[in-house]
Amino acid sequence: MERTRYGEGEDPVDRGHTRYIFVTGGVVSSLGKGIATASLGKLLKARGLNVVLQKFDPYLNLDPGTMSPFQHGEVFVTDDGAETDLDLGHYERFIDRSLRRIHNVTSGQIYDAILTRERRGEYLGRTVQVVPHVTDEIKHRIKLTAQPQDENDPPVDVVITEIGGTIGDIEGQPFLEALRQLRLELGANRSLFIHLTLVPHVKTAGEFKTKPTQHSVRELRGIGIQPDILICRAESKLPEAEKKKIALFCNVAEDHVIDAPDVSSIYEIPLLFEEQELADKVCALLELPEAVPDLDAWREMVDKIHHPRGEVRIAMVGKYTGLKDSYKSIIEAFIHAGVANSTHVDLQWVSAEDVADDGPAVHLGKADGILIPGGFGERGIEGKIQAVRYAREQGIPYLGICLGLQMAIIEFARDVLGLERANSTEFQPDSPDPVIALMSEQEGVEDLGGTMRLGSYPCMLKPDSLAQRLYGREAIDERHRHRFEVNNHYRERLEEAGMVFSGLSPDGSLVEIVELTDHPFFLAVQFHPELKSRPERVHPLFEGLVAAAVRHRDGKDKTAGADERGGSSPARAGRSTRGTNDATGRSANEAADRASGGKA
Repeated sequence: MERTRYGEGEDPVDRGHTRYIFVTGGVVSSLGKGIATASLGKLLKARGLNVVLQKFDPYLNLDPGTMSPFQHGEVFVTDDGAETDLDLGHYERFIDRSLRRIHNVTSGQIYDAILTRERRGEYLGRTVQVVPHVTDEIKHRIKLTAQPQDENDPPVDVVITEIGGTIGDIEGQPFLEALRQLRLELGANRSLFIHLTLVPHVKTAGEFKTKPTQHSVRELRGIGIQPDILICRAESKLPEAEKKKIALFCNVAEDHVIDAPDVSSIYEIPLLFEEQELADKVCALLELPEAVPDLDAWREMVDKIHHPRGEVRIAMVGKYTGLKDSYKSIIEAFIHAGVANSTHVDLQWVSAEDVADDGPAVHLGKADGILIPGGFGERGIEGKIQAVRYAREQGIPYLGICLGLQMAIIEFARDVLGLERANSTEFQPDSPDPVIALMSEQEGVEDLGGTMRLGSYPCMLKPDSLAQRLYGREAIDERHRHRFEVNNHYRERLEEAGMVFSGLSPDGSLVEIVELTDHPFFLAVQFHPELKSRPERVHPLFEGLVAAAVRHRDGKDKTAGADERGGSSPARAGRSTRGTNDATGRSANEAADRASGGKA
């Protein structure tokens, strides 16, 4: 697959308008540079500025697409099909803007572009070196994000670039050298350095220790970079005496030492920074116009997170349940859906292998909703199929994502159509009933990186279907990351048995959404809706699932009350799709109407 090489061609013209902010980290990794970057972007956007965010990852992989979730966490997919760092998910959610391939750059991409040009002879026999060739390519990628993507785009006011890793990492040195050069080229009024660092609290001594921060800044200054602002991560707010000490030894103004204590929700961070006037200080240093930010909706959203009116339990049945970062966007989407329904979503992490070993009732019996996320590989598949069957038979609201749709198809084919050996060719290449099969264009493809159906694709929704009512329209675009599809040879038989194909590609050749009409809420999609959910613009499928879970919970409560008074609970649906779950007292249509605000 030929890759777009954004480093080729002339350097973008710098018209002197855009300001550049560089965010680095020190002492240890995983301090929250991505959240800090996204939060500052939110505050600047709230002031009317056009902001874009960018992440540099120093590892040599071209992208994280082939990396284990245990190594990297979630792979976040953009509209243009880039497999990127999970921090881009935070960026999109906080500034409510879709980013692109150019907004996540790795060392692998930098060296790939340079070595490809070297093989073509474009350096005309010169020695190719880290300085200037690698650093020039890095600077080129930074400036590229400041260019309007089309003629209708407004000028970019601020580019915020986060450098992954920690100061002192060998692989990150070329990026820091490039930033040092950019500061000289741009000047102090057009570039700004923010350094995020750890201030540990030693409980036995009962005090914060500033020495790690001092050493981190000293190392940064040793390569020619003086931070303008320090963001100090700590368990709690720093005493003023400690902040003064940090300012003195790090050569930073006292009011430019910003607190970043632990908080219960990442969505509090912009408000915490706003209390300390971080964005105002940034605007003053970069000579940007002053403005009063509009954060009312954000404050209301945070308040709803902290003050829900109820709670539902959603069981997430997956393979990487021990590593929450593998499902970061799903976690955040449930927070957004909880806010939309004034409900706290208690995610129950369920191992698919445990479901297979113990049976679904043990792990899913108390769930108000069930979700099966995307994934690859055979491990845990039978447990996921059992979870689908349990949701279908017990009338529990169900949402399947990517692999979750394929599990729904396999379960339905086995249990309703009677195709006991139905499977996916991903797990059983010689299956006699391959209801899920490899896309024709993927046959014979051996490279794993960047070779899937990636990025945004259109989908047409069936009128008056649950999906159409949830979205409130008949044409949508959603992001994909998969190789296998529903086998069209089985579509007619599945439809005859009661499965509804409510979302198809515009030419009708690819199944995007399936649902069951005689179930309170049973919906599965081939794409990844979690990637487009935003705090102030929740994705309708997650909103709909949580709304259905609320109704399921209320139905269980009513049934329990009837039992206590000597009443009897309604019979559950049997091992077929016939009959609505009377215990919820609601139909799928009503749940959809509630989730979409009545927009049918």
